[in-house]
Amino acid sequence: MKSLIVSVILALLFFLNGLDARKYGLLDKVSTTIVVDKNGKGKFTTVQQAIDSIPSNNSVWTRIHLNHGIYVEKVEIKKPYIILEGDLNHPPVIAFGDAGSVVDSPTFKLNADNFVARNIVFKNTYDRLLPSKLDGGGYNTTWAPAAAIAGDKASFYHCSFISLQDTLTDAKGRHYFYDCQLSGAIDFIWGNGQSIYEKCQIKSLASKLGHQRAGFITAQGRENADETSGFVFKNCHVTGSSPINLGRAFAKYARVLFAGTTMDNIITPQGWDAAWSKGSENLISFSEANCSGPGANMSKRIKWEKKLSDQEVNDLTSLAYINQDGWIEKQTRYISP
Repeated sequence: MKSLIVSVILALLFFLNGLDARKYGLLDKVSTTIVVDKNGKGKFTTVQQAIDSIPSNNSVWTRIHLNHGIYVEKVEIKKPYIILEGDLNHPPVIAFGDAGSVVDSPTFKLNADNFVARNIVFKNTYDRLLPSKLDGGGYNTTWAPAAAIAGDKASFYHCSFISLQDTLTDAKGRHYFYDCQLSGAIDFIWGNGQSIYEKCQIKSLASKLGHQRAGFITAQGRENADETSGFVFKNCHVTGSSPINLGRAFAKYARVLFAGTTMDNIITPQGWDAAWSKGSENLISFSEANCSGPGANMSKRIKWEKKLSDQEVNDLTSLAYINQDGWIEKQTRYISP
C-alpha cells in the first residue's frame, strides 16, 4: 500500500513539474531497451522506426539495441538521451550510398545532445571516383559522410566510420571517441567540433586517389581564437595507404593535435597544409607531441607547425578539455557491460 502511495505522489510531482525526470534522478538508469532486428525478431526492423517511437521530449535514457545485420537506411536522431548499441563481436552496420551534400548525404545524423553509440559501424557506400583535373592526374571523389555529429556531449565506443571523403563531419559540440576506427582519403575527419579521439585507428585510403595524390586526414574549422574547438588525437595509430597529410586548415584558427600517436610510413614529409588559410599560417595551430613511428619524422614538416609546451599538451589531452561537467563519467553508467 505504501509503495502505491509513493508512486502516486511521484506521478503527481512529475505532472506538476513538467515531467522533468532529470530533477528526480530518473536518469540513474536506462528506462527502456528497444530491440531492432532486420529479420523481424525485434520490436522494429529499421533503426529509424525505433528512434521515431521515442517521444520528442524524451528526458530519460533509452537504449536501442541493434541485432547483427546490415541496415540499409539513413538515420537521423533529433532526440536526447539515446544509447545506440550493437554487439562487440558482431557489430551491426548502418549503411547508405548518398553523396554530393554534407548536409543531406550523411548516412547517420545526430542533432541532439546526450548521446552514446557503442559497437556500431557507420558507413557511406558511395565510392565513385572521377578523373582529377589537378596536375598529376589521379582521381577525385565527393562529399559522402558516414556520420554528421552536431550535438553536444556525444560519445562513441568501439565504432567504425567508413567512407572516402568527409567520412566524419565532427561539426560542433563536445565529443569523445574511444577505440574507434575512422577510414577515408580526403578530409575524412572535418568540422568544428571540440573532440578527443583516444586509442583510435585512423586508416588512410589515400591510395585510391591514384598517381600518388596525397589525401588529408583532418580539415578542422576553428574560426577565431576564443573558440575552444579542436581535434585531439591521443594515443592513436595512423595506418593504411600513402600518401596522406595529417590535415589542412578549413578556417584561419584551425586546431589539431596528434599526441602519443604511432604513425606508419604514410605521412607526407610536410605533414600539413594551410589550404583555405594560406597567408594566415601564424594563426593555425597544427601540432605533434611525443609521436612515434616512421611517419612521425618531423625533420621536413612545414615551418609554421606549432610547438606546444608540455602544459599546453596536457591541457588538450586531458579529458577535462571536453569533460568539464563530468558528462563522460555520467554517460558510462548507462552503458551495459
